[in-house]
Amino acid sequence: MHLLNLGILAHVDAGKTSLTERLLHTAGVIDEIGSVDAGSTTTDTLALERQRGITIKSAVVSFPLDGVTVNLIDTPGHPDFIAEVERVLGVLDGAVLVVSAVEGVQAQTRILMRTLRRLRIPTLVFVNKIDRRGARDTAVLHQMARRLAVPLVPMGTAVAPGTRAARFVPGLGPAALDALADHDDALLAAYLDGGVGTDRLHAALAAQTRRALVHPVYFGSAMTGAGVPELVAGLEHLLPPATGDPDGPLSATVFKVERGPAGEKVAYARVFTGTLRVRDRIPFGDGRAEGGAEGGAEGGGQGGAEGDWAADGRTEGRAEVGAQGGWAADGRAGGWAARGPAGDRGAHSRPEGRVRDPRPQGSGRDRRPADPGRDRRPDRGRGSRARPEARVTALSVFERGADVRRERAGAGLIVKVWGLGDIRIGDALGLPGRAYEHHFAPPTLETVVVPGPGTDRRSLHLALTQLAEQDPLIGVRHDEARGETSVSLYGEVQKEVVQATLADEYGLAVTFRETTTLCIERPFGTGHAVEFNKKDPNPFLATVGLRVDPAPPGSGVAFRLEVELGSMPYAFFKAVEDTVHDTLAQGLHGWQVTDCTVTMTHSGYSPRQSHAHQGFDKSMSSTGYDFRGLTPLVLVEALRGAGTLVHEPMHRFRLQAPADTLGALLPVLARLGAVPETTGTRDTHGTLEGTVPAARVHELEQRLPGLTRGEGELETAFDHYAPVTRGPVPARRRTDHNPLNRKEYLLNVMRRVGERTT
Repeated sequence: MHLLNLGILAHVDAGKTSLTERLLHTAGVIDEIGSVDAGSTTTDTLALERQRGITIKSAVVSFPLDGVTVNLIDTPGHPDFIAEVERVLGVLDGAVLVVSAVEGVQAQTRILMRTLRRLRIPTLVFVNKIDRRGARDTAVLHQMARRLAVPLVPMGTAVAPGTRAARFVPGLGPAALDALADHDDALLAAYLDGGVGTDRLHAALAAQTRRALVHPVYFGSAMTGAGVPELVAGLEHLLPPATGDPDGPLSATVFKVERGPAGEKVAYARVFTGTLRVRDRIPFGDGRAEGGAEGGAEGGGQGGAEGDWAADGRTEGRAEVGAQGGWAADGRAGGWAARGPAGDRGAHSRPEGRVRDPRPQGSGRDRRPADPGRDRRPDRGRGSRARPEARVTALSVFERGADVRRERAGAGLIVKVWGLGDIRIGDALGLPGRAYEHHFAPPTLETVVVPGPGTDRRSLHLALTQLAEQDPLIGVRHDEARGETSVSLYGEVQKEVVQATLADEYGLAVTFRETTTLCIERPFGTGHAVEFNKKDPNPFLATVGLRVDPAPPGSGVAFRLEVELGSMPYAFFKAVEDTVHDTLAQGLHGWQVTDCTVTMTHSGYSPRQSHAHQGFDKSMSSTGYDFRGLTPLVLVEALRGAGTLVHEPMHRFRLQAPADTLGALLPVLARLGAVPETTGTRDTHGTLEGTVPAARVHELEQRLPGLTRGEGELETAFDHYAPVTRGPVPARRRTDHNPLNRKEYLLNVMRRVGERTT
């Protein structure tokens, strides 16, 4: 029997979870359909989900059909939990996008469809709630064609919409041939020559749906079951089954991590190839082992290993790339731009060598730039470290509405895995397979978590760290100096959920400070700085030169070399690269710096030395500490030279209101910094579309009812970052050692070293 890993996606309250219940009932997995309002659904298992009637965490449930076993993943619909949807997308074979026949296309609907199209995930559309008063069929179909702007194939028509007797009558109409012929010249020619048979039309529909060229549309009701049998037939015949060789090398991707009853980590993974077995010892991680900086120098070899996508959205290892769709969890993507062979230089590299740049050279062992076109790729042979490994202690797969323990799980399956203590979302099991990519915008809000009376700060920090394992995008940020912990958020509902989760699962009472907007910084010029080994005022045994150049918006952060890779151990280069990314988390104004290229222009170190008849002497030889300590000072000087602009998040809005209220709306929008770009009127209503600062969206939502007699409808979604042009430039408190203040930074760094050595 074939497998199909299916995602159910929708805007909140479109009926995703109710449709899941109906599918399970149709397949005979459950005897009674659960209710979202009553908190009795199969997939909403968290107490908080049952209380609120919304899906917060993705959930997996399996059911058999005639020719295929479906692993269905129910995802959250609320925009505050879009990160849960993102993690699921990479493991799907197909999807069902649910649209309400009453509300029609909503903001989240458009975002989800754009993403599904970009990823070329075969998708069926189910227009739900045709039995509800106010349901529309033809109008919603036209709205989808206009606002989603995708090829749609109606699979039938709705009869008596808006009544309890509403039903779905299957049948392909002329619109089907029009949509399919746009992608199939032979089909068009056959039609012109005399007609297309039903079998050929259905074959073309299946082929184009599996290639994500067209999207079949069904009408129905999850409550009454109308249209659901036809949707089930579409799942069987139109969506592609899972593929993969169970006898091939193991390759799986983790898309969810939770804690079991005993506090153990449980990973949810999709197996793409190979077979996962209990008691197997498997490599896992993002493919990027941390090479020991000290070990690379003191041992005379190289550290590090070739990398792939990390859970924080940063690429390392193969080539400098930006985050998919322009967005990473923290807006950065870095990597080695080098592509040429490295040879065997690392383990035997000399600290001195020929300088190829014609400009004046430094002294001693300081390396000036080599030819930029000859950047070398790090050798991952001798001295490279393997990815971490762990033994699988238990497995379960999903069968008929439950997860069942098994000794093995082959390609195509979704499994729960125990035993991987250090596992993270996005990690690969076995061979790195599909990249873990970011498809949606990062969180744009931040708040400080305030412990309540009797709440231990260490327990709170541990609890937030564990929540970050399940949702890395909440971005726990700890300020040691002030004893404060902040988290990144998508919205106020997510904040309430974090508060309730801390109270219910960890027994910790917390409140939050006022939510603030998360800005970013982008360099607008070029800056360069360098400090040389054994030259004042540099207290570190290292030479580091860095140049910062602006890069296109959405490209993230790239790290490049203009020095010969063999000029010093690779572990030192890795220490610089990692520290560059860490330092860019807080720019000149305290915000994350992104969309830039950082190039290492100078490098140098003091080779391993020792006194006569004595062991290795760190005071005479460079270690990774020297490069990690010096890099922030050099980088902030380069940033000062380049200059940065603070950018705030902007939302695109669509506002519908009575036409006679637009005159009162426009001045208010202007005061809020909103910029209407298009206007239109239809009958008695007008439509405004444009952009508004994210920080002012909440105020706009509050003022809209009074300005529009309660008839205004507002849709907003993150669109881009724009330079702050109104009011003072926002700044963010620093939580690092503050390399902007050299004296303070050196005191903090040296104090830490002293504390470690005593």
